[in-house]
Amino acid sequence: MIALVDCNNFYASCERVFQPQYIGRPVVVLSNNDGCVIARSNEAKALGVEMGALAHEMEPFFQKNGVAVFSSNYTLYGDMSSRVMHTLQSFAPEVEIYSIDEAFLDLTTFKHYNLMEYTTEIKETVHQYTGIPVGIGVGASKSLAKAANKYAKKVHKDKGVYVIDNEEKREEVLRWLPLGDIWGIGRRNQSYFGVQHGVNSAWEFSKLSDEFVRQKMGVVGVRLLKELNGIPCIDMETIRPSKQNICTSRSFPKNIESKEIIEQAVGTFITRCGEKLRMDKTCAGVITVFLYTNRFRTDMRQHHGSLSVKIPIPTNHTPELMHYGMRAFEEIFKNGYLYKKAGVIVQDIVPQDQVQGALFQKIDRTKQTKLMDLLDSINGSMGQDKVRYAVSGYGREWRLRMEKLSNCYTTNWNEILKIKLR
Repeated sequence: MIALVDCNNFYASCERVFQPQYIGRPVVVLSNNDGCVIARSNEAKALGVEMGALAHEMEPFFQKNGVAVFSSNYTLYGDMSSRVMHTLQSFAPEVEIYSIDEAFLDLTTFKHYNLMEYTTEIKETVHQYTGIPVGIGVGASKSLAKAANKYAKKVHKDKGVYVIDNEEKREEVLRWLPLGDIWGIGRRNQSYFGVQHGVNSAWEFSKLSDEFVRQKMGVVGVRLLKELNGIPCIDMETIRPSKQNICTSRSFPKNIESKEIIEQAVGTFITRCGEKLRMDKTCAGVITVFLYTNRFRTDMRQHHGSLSVKIPIPTNHTPELMHYGMRAFEEIFKNGYLYKKAGVIVQDIVPQDQVQGALFQKIDRTKQTKLMDLLDSINGSMGQDKVRYAVSGYGREWRLRMEKLSNCYTTNWNEILKIKLR
């Protein structure tokens, strides 16, 4: 049996853990640059706040209805996610971290347990240890666990847990689950099976023949079909596959013409890519830099520049990445344009212990590694960018607008929650 643990309204729940005055009140979290709504509490959903709603248009509505609005605090959310996942790992021999707020637990060896009681214990423990409410669905396959999780949240809200442990319950959940809510079905397939062939529920989909589904969705569709019928076809992935590329990019809070300011942004993005490569113990063989103007401003001159540079020997040494990245930046930057977005992508990623060297290379790789380890150690303990490259500068013009940012309660000593005793 497989369990899917899914955090309820995760970003909003993280904000409430340290600001309990917002429990019971509508809460929304905004995207980068406080642009649009990307997370909503149940109360905000009940008010009719839509995902993707533009923040500046909704501001009067938020004020009128007492909606608490927060900028995205990814540092806090990432740390809270880590705490939730660490808690879950004590309940199962194998845990697959599927996303920042979801994880699959392998409960195959728990045949003699009362899974309803056990998963309820998991739910209560996660809430006790982290303050994050979760919903749990259990089924014979990942797809059934996903379906059971949705059923638990929508139909069994009081318990937040549902276990599909017999055929009657499987049919009950699949008859309730709309076709479009099946994990992996997609809009195009929903239109094909639903509109053209009258398949409107997961139960009706599960009754289709393998050959019919294969014609439209291939092997992936047949695998999904078997999963819904209780035959596990999607393995647990307890070891995450290596990243194929890493991208760091930002949309600027305003259009920027200054080459110096954009250069600072690109330099910072290259630094972040280097940090991520070293964290994953990998190296990159290609670096790409891109610059975009605002495509929605048709009244302005447009320029979308992008250039990839091959690195002779894959590296995660930031000065090397900076050398090739800035070379690309110089090639694509054009004066007289107002840029809205910039970014850096590193590709051709390989494990750092499998890098193919060069016979006559003059670079001391051991010295490079020690230098980067020391730099990461200082910035890790003293705060991000305490030691930085001059090209990154100290400018704020290009940085994200985060006017409603909450504190980093769990990762910054200066922002840790304070409790006053009378």
